[in-house]
Amino acid sequence: MTEKHKKIDAERIKKAVKEILLAVGEDVEREGLKQTPDRVARMYAELLGGMHEDPEKHLRSVFTENYEEIVLLRDIPFYSICEHHLMPFIGSAHVAYLPSGRVLGVSKLARIVDVFARRLQTQERLTYQIADFIMSSLKSQGVAVVLEASHSCMTIRGIKKPGSTMVTSALRGIFKRDPKSRSEIMSLMHK
Repeated sequence: MTEKHKKIDAERIKKAVKEILLAVGEDVEREGLKQTPDRVARMYAELLGGMHEDPEKHLRSVFTENYEEIVLLRDIPFYSICEHHLMPFIGSAHVAYLPSGRVLGVSKLARIVDVFARRLQTQERLTYQIADFIMSSLKSQGVAVVLEASHSCMTIRGIKKPGSTMVTSALRGIFKRDPKSRSEIMSLMHK
């Protein structure tokens, strides 16, 4: 099994967290900290569980349907961990596609967002991964993904600008090629 496909090693995380606590001058035997390494290991297993999940499993609910208009799911809440500072970024995803005879169960769009979000990420890569996966898996005429997120590495540390929102987009197929389709999807996403 390659390093990338190994499950999260909780014991290594616990040891590392204990070292961090010692490095910042804490008493790891203090009542409030005794269980912290275990809690952090379980937290990382939860927050980064998408690293070990295949998004293909969410394609079992693809249906043949003679529908050739926009399918859009707006305001999908997501959270991810920024790979630069290991801090969360939290926001909303807007995901749309123009079917080519195949539609996906609506909850699966949100599940696909979660699979890719629950990894060490950058928002830009996350946006592309969602769009590329849906485009290639459904053989859609077009896909549009817009993510809006607040990055705690910017809001509570560093420049400290709470309330700022980063917006990224990925357009594929007709939404990228055709200005009219692009304008329509963007207006629908931001109503």
